[in-house]
Amino acid sequence: MKSSRIRILTTALVVPFALSACGSSPEDQVGTDGKVVITVAIDAGLEKAAVDAFTKRAEQFEQANPTVDVRTQEYTWTAATFTAQLAGGTVPDVFTVPFTDGRGLIERKQIADVSEQVAKLPYAGALNPNVAKAGQAADGKQWAVPIAAYGQALHYNRTLFRQAGLDPDKPPTTWAEVRTAAKQITERTGQAGYATMTQGNTGGWILTTLDYAFGGRTEKVDGDKAEATIDTPEMAEVLNTLRAMRWQDNSMGANFLYDWAGINQDFAAGRIGMYVSGGGNYGNLVTQNGLKPEDYGVAALPLADKPQAGVLGGGTLAVVSPKIGDRSKDAAVKWIDFYYMGKLTDEQAAVADAKTLAETKQPVGVPTLPVVDRATYDKAQQWTKPYVNIPLAQMKPYTDKMFDQPLLTEPTRSTQDVYKILDTTVQTVLTDQSADVAALLAKADADVQNQIGRS
Repeated sequence: MKSSRIRILTTALVVPFALSACGSSPEDQVGTDGKVVITVAIDAGLEKAAVDAFTKRAEQFEQANPTVDVRTQEYTWTAATFTAQLAGGTVPDVFTVPFTDGRGLIERKQIADVSEQVAKLPYAGALNPNVAKAGQAADGKQWAVPIAAYGQALHYNRTLFRQAGLDPDKPPTTWAEVRTAAKQITERTGQAGYATMTQGNTGGWILTTLDYAFGGRTEKVDGDKAEATIDTPEMAEVLNTLRAMRWQDNSMGANFLYDWAGINQDFAAGRIGMYVSGGGNYGNLVTQNGLKPEDYGVAALPLADKPQAGVLGGGTLAVVSPKIGDRSKDAAVKWIDFYYMGKLTDEQAAVADAKTLAETKQPVGVPTLPVVDRATYDKAQQWTKPYVNIPLAQMKPYTDKMFDQPLLTEPTRSTQDVYKILDTTVQTVLTDQSADVAALLAKADADVQNQIGRS
């Protein structure tokens, strides 16, 4: 099969293609050769090698499933665009969403019920129950498949650490040490010692992460009743720490409007010493941002010495469009099984995936929290060990602790709306030296309560 058959579609092309296709039902897309056609998501902005690796995997899928024609469509979930894409029907047939969106999409029937197909997968009973529930309906049926999970971590630039006279093998383990290291990096290198996301709901995401790390929570849920817990000593401590780093230490650089893509780019370019994001972010940094592997380090998220302190965790669900027919749904779940889950659960698939990635110089072996049980995860690591091509030794400060830290779920009520409210809170602290933290927290608490009280 020729690689030209795996076409990357832009959003503008998706609807015309669907309208021109004929099918065995009004919802199935079937080509003139009788093959069912599905569009599958590929991250936007990938470098050529990453696109080539994806294309090769798609070709392998078609060879194993000769009645399916795969078309790829660029798609990256963002809070700012997803709702419009979903409403406009411009998402692919198979796409991904964060854990926090799963239950709402299921309740509103904005994704397909593929629980029957998922239940037939050989590893259906081996999914990690702590992550599987993110894709389950109220009755426990698995409408969405968890394909990746994460716990937040502290990413750092080993080169900037060395230039600042810091030991890159001994990254900070407390927030006091983070502040000291950030100040030293800025003073000795001129780069931002520490930076944080602040917009596109990512500011609230990271602010919530730090709140958890300091021992706080953003909500208290009791049955159907939800209470905002933003205005707390823990959140005040977080904001005052950030304010001190920004205005007293001047260690947070000059960009206070970072989103996920922007902070990844500046970190990969060597302009940021430390930042917080998902622990498995190395692959994105390399394939989308050109990170130099020798620069990279990652450590466990520093936690306050409090029993309630923990690491915010989340992940990604693979879901299926509700607008496709039964043949397409079957093909879609086969794709999810092949592309996302096979490398975690089947030795032959795991080796094939790792070999393909290694041959196209893509990262193999990036540490992530398992979406399957620990035994299944450990097996997969052994299968792919010969192909690992990442600097695992530089990730030991994270991998040595990633299974031991207490993992806490993201807020469950109106998650993205709450994050949006908190975006404004952290932006204000970083851009207004006279910002009143107590007043900001009181307002955020009231705004969040108003939001979750209606959810």
